[in-house]
Amino acid sequence: MIIDAIKNGIVIDHIAAGKCMELYQILGLGDLDCSVAILKNVTSRKLGRKDIIKIDRNLELDWDVIGYVDPNITVNIIRDGEQVEKRQLKMPETITNVLHCRNPRCITSVEQELPQVFKLTDRANRVYRCLYCETKAGK
Repeated sequence: MIIDAIKNGIVIDHIAAGKCMELYQILGLGDLDCSVAILKNVTSRKLGRKDIIKIDRNLELDWDVIGYVDPNITVNIIRDGEQVEKRQLKMPETITNVLHCRNPRCITSVEQELPQVFKLTDRANRVYRCLYCETKAGK
């Protein structure tokens, strides 16, 4: 299989195997009018198996969303065929309008214009809780 190198764009690397489609949907990559390559279950010395997403365009990405999906992801920015930046991500302290509170009594169920804000409460177990009612986020 041959996937061309990108001249200008973004490579999202070291995605945990099986997580690339979740990231693809959350970031809205299906709406782009450029090439997006998804490589699933690629052999990796470090992870065993990993996923990779290549985007053939430079664009603004929500780093917090990417860090939420998998904090071990690395993002490489490519310009003129050369890597010009490499970002290591981490779990964000808060995420907004990515998750939705599943508590039917939460204020966000009634006041739907309120942002859906979740705070990181347990870094070791990757637990996020609703800012308003403290319901644990479910995946």
